[in-house]
Amino acid sequence: MADTIFPHPKFTDPFITARGETRASVDWRGLKTLWLNTGTLCNIECANCYILSSPTNDRLVYLKLADVTPFLDEIDALGMGAREIGITGGEPFMCPEILQIMETVLVRGHRLLLLTNAMRPMMRPRIQAGLQDLQARFGDRMTLRVSLDSHDETAHERERGQGAFAEACRGLEWLGECGVDVAIAGRQALTEVETEARAAYGRLAKKLGLSLDPSNHAKLVLFPEMIAQDDPPEITTACWQILSKNPADIMCATQRMVIRRKGAERATVAACTLIVDDPAFELGATLAEATAEPVRLNHAWCASFCVLGGGSCSA
Repeated sequence: MADTIFPHPKFTDPFITARGETRASVDWRGLKTLWLNTGTLCNIECANCYILSSPTNDRLVYLKLADVTPFLDEIDALGMGAREIGITGGEPFMCPEILQIMETVLVRGHRLLLLTNAMRPMMRPRIQAGLQDLQARFGDRMTLRVSLDSHDETAHERERGQGAFAEACRGLEWLGECGVDVAIAGRQALTEVETEARAAYGRLAKKLGLSLDPSNHAKLVLFPEMIAQDDPPEITTACWQILSKNPADIMCATQRMVIRRKGAERATVAACTLIVDDPAFELGATLAEATAEPVRLNHAWCASFCVLGGGSCSA
């Protein structure tokens, strides 16, 4: 029997899959989390980094406070009230204006979730002093989520390099000593049962002096593995019922991310935290523009991470 010939490759047409079925889309349901990507520069180069952050990758440049305030103003103007503002990178603590951005978010009444590797950039004296000040003033609305690719040192360093595990653990210990609210972003190995992974992360957290409940999915977020060469099925409108999934639970229903490309005149808004290199997912210069139309699930990571993997970068 001859192979089926499809009219076009997968994940190309925003409305129709390669099989000719109607592609699923996600309607906007209201802002839960606005993400700020402080740039793709990072102090390390992880083997599994989904946006290829590194010490030399500056295709997304550092955000400035002046880039951020228009979006906070828009939240106010639209009457959205206090929201969760997430900060990610790259490594956010490399951003020169990170402390000013954090303070502005918190002063304006929002809850702050910052993603970090808790390594050398965070442990510089200026950053430590700034974090301690913010903790003293806004600690009940500030969480730092630390990335640990594994609870096992060897597995973690396979992704992040020699010495990375011990350095991240030192950062976690310091955050715990300062009373900062800490969460961990981990990965569940493909061969690992979730309950076993959570128990192992819990043992590590206890060893580091952290009061972290590994059964709390907001405090220990286990992300699905994303494989660059993965070939997931495309998501059609029929998949919602087949998979018993609700499109309202997908990240792009309630989240957007602010980015600034190298050479760009201003910051813009992307559909989610994952897809920053596909122009189809760069949705506008304002939140209003970026939420006006449904997001078509026309990327492999829409399928593997969000729909099939059940992942979300928010709590």
